[in-house]
Amino acid sequence: MAGFLQQLVEGLGAGAIYASLALALVLIYQFTGIVNFAQGELAMFSTYIAWQCVAAGLPFWAALALTLVVSFAGGMLIERVIIRPVEGAPELTIVIVTVGLFIFVNAAAGWIWTFLIKDFPNPFPGGALQAGGISVGYATLGVLGVVALVMGLLYLLFQHTRIGLGMRAVATNPASARLVGIRVGWTLALGWGLAATVGAVSGVLVAPLLFLEPNMMGGVLIYAFAAATLGGFDSPGGAVAGGLIVGVAETLAGAYVGFIGSDLKVGVPLVIILGVLLLRPQGLFGRAVVERA
Repeated sequence: MAGFLQQLVEGLGAGAIYASLALALVLIYQFTGIVNFAQGELAMFSTYIAWQCVAAGLPFWAALALTLVVSFAGGMLIERVIIRPVEGAPELTIVIVTVGLFIFVNAAAGWIWTFLIKDFPNPFPGGALQAGGISVGYATLGVLGVVALVMGLLYLLFQHTRIGLGMRAVATNPASARLVGIRVGWTLALGWGLAATVGAVSGVLVAPLLFLEPNMMGGVLIYAFAAATLGGFDSPGGAVAGGLIVGVAETLAGAYVGFIGSDLKVGVPLVIILGVLLLRPQGLFGRAVVERA
């Protein structure tokens, strides 16, 4: 039993990281209806900015704060310069644009910082709590705490601020929001900036567990897509729940399903994506779209 609980704890820690990137995917989809395939690469680029700040001598938390500000501004800039010109274009056009952004950001990171692997500092202390034969690392607790903090701040933003209420109105009905005086264009840019900021948090959480290099978010993006699909692309809370479920499912499958092991764990999110799309396309917490004939 202790072994199962240990795997469960490790799965929750991994799932919290997937949840943070899935949350960024859902935020952009909510505001613009765009599935951003470059979200992982944007998170990776932000992580490099944090690494560069630390290498320049800034304390970690100061470097993180500066990175979040730069990521927010960068997300808004991407929406204004790259996404805005194709607004209203066919879905395939927008997919191609985000895939192109994926390739460009990956190449830019390699050109600026090279493709050599770099160490990234862990903001959380080493060691673990021991209870009943279960070891819970401080890093795992820290990751779970950061994701909970992000969710809490987003809740306060969307429920108790004028900006958040405006963003919710734009996400629900842009035309009606425009009629009541909300600047829809800038609100969409704010959504991209907010998603880039949340994605930066995801990258900073991933980098200490892996090595920092331009391709580090590729696998994480697959899990994040599975989390967003499972929870529902129109539900931020569902994205977090989906990330935790995917993390636990992947960890338990790797530990207890013999033919999967550590090599085929990446197949777990793909199976989840396929199963959800076949059985409940809107996800566990999403809303089904009903159109009148």
